[in-house]
Amino acid sequence: MCLIAFALNADPACPLLIAANRDEYLDRPTAPLHRWSLADGTEVVGGRDLRDGGTWLGINPQGRVAMLTNVRQAMAGPGSRSRGELVTRWLRADTDEDRFAESIDPEAYGGFNLVVGDFHARRWSWLGNRHPDEPHEMHPPALHRQSLGAGVYGLSNASLDTPWPKTQRLKHAALASLEHLREDPAGRWTDPLARALFDDQPAPDQDMPRTGVPGDAERALSSPFVRMPERAYGTRSSLLVSARPEGSGWQVELMEWTHDHASNRSSTLPGEPHHRMALVWP
Repeated sequence: MCLIAFALNADPACPLLIAANRDEYLDRPTAPLHRWSLADGTEVVGGRDLRDGGTWLGINPQGRVAMLTNVRQAMAGPGSRSRGELVTRWLRADTDEDRFAESIDPEAYGGFNLVVGDFHARRWSWLGNRHPDEPHEMHPPALHRQSLGAGVYGLSNASLDTPWPKTQRLKHAALASLEHLREDPAGRWTDPLARALFDDQPAPDQDMPRTGVPGDAERALSSPFVRMPERAYGTRSSLLVSARPEGSGWQVELMEWTHDHASNRSSTLPGEPHHRMALVWP
């Protein structure tokens, strides 16, 4: 997952709102949004990486949520362990953020941002293994943490809330969607977020991130929706997750669009989601 905006307890009408694009090589085998189980029987709702078995964003029926992005470093190689397992480790754990953090070896993984939370406890944390002030530099890996209060946050391939243009674009869309929800709860209030996820316009040259990759790649990666056919890489899926009060519980809705660049299935305008799920949390 390479771009996420998420609102945590920012509006009582929607205490959890997530919008995310997953960028990946086009030949990496992937399963779309569905229910599946870990080896110990823990149920996961989310997509799945069929090569290494983990996921980039998942929730479970107990209200635990985790989401992941990589940190871009021009010279860094992959770690000895798959970063996607960090998400599934949180989902199957019964410990709090402190013990979970103690169990992570920051040297075992490539650069990552990980957000973990417990919806019912309303506790959220960001964890990363690259220096927050210089994420693209080759500092020795170390685990960094930050507790997250109510608000709207953004993540791409730098640090938490690094103000890249595409991250800011998606955060502003999250605020617009929450405003539409307050004005018209039964309407198409998620439209601003969906349009932002499908935005394939690069950042202006003066605002372009500088992460050490070649200039043509930097430009292609600067848009919320990434198209890099020459490198067989791009945005593979777009996901919206919302939790809204319903009766004495919560209605959790997940909507996913999948993008098949080879067959030109991807579009610059969001249509109906290809996959949709609804859960009820007590």
